[in-house]
Amino acid sequence: MRIIFWGTPQYSVNSLRGLINSKHEVLAVITQPDRKRSRGGKLTQSPVKEFAIKNNIPVLDPEKIKENKSFIEKLVSLNSDAFIVIAYGKILPKQILEIPKHGSWNAHASLLPKWRGAAPVQWALLSGDKFTGVGIMRMEEGLDTGDILIEEKVEIQASDNSELLHEKLSQISSKLIINSLDIISKNKSITTIRTIPQSVLNRPIKYARLLNKTDFKLDFNNSGIELERKVKGLYPNAYVTYLNKKLKILEIKILNDEYIDKYKLPIATKQEIKPNKIIKIVKDEGFIVSTKTNPILIKKVKLEGKGISTNNKIIQQLNPILGIEFQ
Repeated sequence: MRIIFWGTPQYSVNSLRGLINSKHEVLAVITQPDRKRSRGGKLTQSPVKEFAIKNNIPVLDPEKIKENKSFIEKLVSLNSDAFIVIAYGKILPKQILEIPKHGSWNAHASLLPKWRGAAPVQWALLSGDKFTGVGIMRMEEGLDTGDILIEEKVEIQASDNSELLHEKLSQISSKLIINSLDIISKNKSITTIRTIPQSVLNRPIKYARLLNKTDFKLDFNNSGIELERKVKGLYPNAYVTYLNKKLKILEIKILNDEYIDKYKLPIATKQEIKPNKIIKIVKDEGFIVSTKTNPILIKKVKLEGKGISTNNKIIQQLNPILGIEFQ
């Protein structure tokens, strides 16, 4: 099939690579325009654009797609069979979705209709979901409301964080896109492609809103479980302020009764202690902070202007002070 691929971030690259290496033909790639993505202010290509150029695929990166006459005419002239859309970054209007002969299809990183929207992987982790997945959806004007062609369910592992889970789902997305195109190509018309309406899947409708700057700040007045979910779901950007510097928290461990006894820690049931304080420094392991519930061991961090630190290096680098509170 003749494909036009729409995508922008690194997450989309595996699927583009899979299409380029398949029997299908990638006619062009549509991606977001070059942006200033670093403090230096230098314009940077999207990961998808960079990969497409390396593989000699024509790239279009319009600032505007809606009512962009010349862009729409170009899409029509390419005479594509299907659009494949993975994390492009803008909602495609009906006028564009209806251009290809066999429709426009999106690989979405959740078990729809749960976690429609911009950040499904992060919200699955932030909410403590046990499972997630990837679904191939026929696109329509609504936000991730289209019928499902195929999907794959994935168990979220205790070791998963946002970075690891994104990569897993990206690989699955690449596989399912190829499987989907095989199904689509066997149908003479888009009207004969069998899909499943989301309304019959008996799942809750939830929205994965775009994350904002305030979401990334940790509050040790929350429970240990809430903090662990944030560290994993927002990896590697969850942070606190420590001695007026940003301290990214990359890995923590919730301490159960066994560890509380092992480290001889004060807890609310034995001895009153306020959350948000360093209550123990553990040689070769890190330091322990009180929370609303169980204390947590800080195992991996990145201090502003420094590299990643673990275990005893954390203690050497931060010189943590017992009783200090985080901002």
